[in-house]
Amino acid sequence: MKEIKFSENLNALRQTKQLTQKQLAKLLDVDQRTISAWEKGVCEPSFQMLSKICEIFDETFDNILT
Repeated sequence: MKEIKFSENLNALRQTKQLTQKQLAKLLDVDQRTISAWEKGVCEPSFQMLSKICEIFDETFDNILT
């Protein structure tokens, strides 16, 4: 079973798009601290939020989760 690398992938995708945590938080209508927690691996987004993240970065669930 693959280890989920969501936190690392989110950080890399965000930086590739040159978005700050604050900018991404605004796009997702969440607090910047939420983005920080996701990137630190403290917690993970809901399925619905994950879907929005995939849309923003034009990524599949598989790519963003592994």
